[in-house]
This record gives sequence, C-alpha cells and structure tokens, in this order.
Amino acid sequence: MSLTIGYAAMLEQFHPTEVVDLSAYAEQKGFSGVMAADHFQPWVPQQGQSAFVWNVLTALGERTVGDIGPGVIAPHFRYHPAITAQASATLAAMYPGRHWLGIGAGEALNEHLIAGYWPEAAERSHRMFEAVEIIKKLFTGKDVKHSGEYYKMETVRLWTMPETPPEILIATAGPFNAKRTGRFADGIITVGAPLGKIQGLFDKFAEGAREAGKDPDTMPKVLQLHLSWATTDEEAQRNALVEWPNGGMKFPKADIRSPHDFAEMAKLVRLEDFEGRMVISSDPDEHRAYIQKFVDLGFDRIYLHNVGRNQREWIDTFAADVLPKLAR
Repeated sequence: MSLTIGYAAMLEQFHPTEVVDLSAYAEQKGFSGVMAADHFQPWVPQQGQSAFVWNVLTALGERTVGDIGPGVIAPHFRYHPAITAQASATLAAMYPGRHWLGIGAGEALNEHLIAGYWPEAAERSHRMFEAVEIIKKLFTGKDVKHSGEYYKMETVRLWTMPETPPEILIATAGPFNAKRTGRFADGIITVGAPLGKIQGLFDKFAEGAREAGKDPDTMPKVLQLHLSWATTDEEAQRNALVEWPNGGMKFPKADIRSPHDFAEMAKLVRLEDFEGRMVISSDPDEHRAYIQKFVDLGFDRIYLHNVGRNQREWIDTFAADVLPKLAR
C-alpha cells in the first residue's frame, strides 16, 4: 500500500474556521488527507475549543480533495450508532471515495455529559463492537433491525447512501481489541507508542483478520502521531508543556470528566514525562527519523499533529524538510 502523510486537525485547539484554513493550507503544501477527532470538550482549558466534528468535516470536504475521517468518534454514548451511520453515509455520499469512519471506545471527558452510567473499560469495548455491528448493518442500505445487549433499533434503512460504504477503522491500543478489530473492522487506528507494543497490536490485528478470512496486509493501518516542533528547543518544550500536557500523562485518561481536572494534573507533568511518547525538538531530521520508524513498521497512513500554535510555520518546515524524505 502507498504511504500517506496527513494533517491531524485539532478541534480542541483551534476555531473551526481556522482548522479548515490550516487543513487546506497543509494540503497545498503536500500533506494528504485530514483526520479530526470528535470532542465535546478540550483536554485542558488552555486548548480552548471543541467544535462539532461533522460540521467541520463537511467544510473540509469542500475545501480539500484528500481523505477526510473522524478519527475517532464514539458512536455508542452521546449518539445512537444509527445516527453515526447516517452522518458517515451522508459524508461519503457527498464526497465519494474520500471518507473513512474512525471509531473508538469513548472517554468520559466527552461522553459523561448525558449523565448516564459510565461503564468500565470492558463494557465500553463491548458497546463499541455492538455499535459497529449496527453501523455495518445500516451500511448495507437494506431494511435492518437490531436487538442486542446494549442497543435496540427498529426496522429502518439509510435512505442516502454512497455507492461504496465508508471503511470502518477502529482505534485501539490493546491486544484484545486489536484482535477483534481485525475480525470486525476494515482497518486499525492507534497512536504513537513503543514499536514493540505496536508490533504486538499488529500481530493480534492480523490474527483476527485471518480468522475472518481477510488479508491483513491489504487493510489500512492508521497512526496519529503527536509531536512538538518549533524554531528553538525551548519553544518546542514550552508548547508541549502548555498546549498539550495530556501527552505527558502516563496513565489511562478515559475516566476523567473535566478539562479542569486535567489542568490540575498537568501541573505535575515534566518534560521527561514525554520521553518515548512524543518527540520535542527544533530539528526536523529528528522528527523525520522518528516518523520513519513507524513507516518501516508498516503504517500506510500517518496523521501528524504539532502541538504548538505555530501551525503554518510547522507545515512549511515539514513540507520542505520532512515529508519529501519519508519513504516506504
């Protein structure tokens, strides 16, 4: 599969009109495709934004020509899975061949607002895969119904459908979900982590895919990679600590409900906490070497997020000094 280096649009950090402008600018400079996560709140108040992802993706469809994906959305708390299926099918019908649907198990930061019971990780996983089952049924375009452990849906169909349904990619960082992802999804999404851990995910993903009669080598492997680049190391370090301290938190974050709670935890984050999790450097070649390791591991779509506000400067630098040097 060919290599795609895309732009990770951070709705948590930038006003939606600025996100669209930056995404279009990144594409003009050589980035290919955009991913944007579905957030109801930013991680910390400093980030300052949290626009509705589906509106932004539609605007991106008009302003860009590459792939557009919500990577990721949790279709099983704030939304019934059928609503996510309808939104995704509509986007794919409007922009044929460009949209993929990224799905995750959800985080309390975004999902707790409906004031329901917040389940433990295992139940969140089961809910996610049942939601995928419903979405896949609806993507057939036929009249379907569902009665499962967590969801019910009366007989219904999606009336607006693309010629080809969107790919369903599941975000996971654990081996159990990676295997189920291989069985039930079209591809896998994960975030930067030690290479050995990711290779373990790939192995489980491949195992699940083969059990379902699929060839894992032909299935998309998508990476979202956070980094901090600036013209000086000191600025890159400041950007990491101030703008993206959540990247240095070495503990599960799915049960934390408030940006203000994250802000209190951020006071404890130190530069050394980012080691092995995010490259912080003014040297483009250091970033290139790090990204290349993930290319060599087998990712075919990598979406880059520079955590600072210096987006255009970073896009220009990486377009000139990083993207042309990455290779399969």
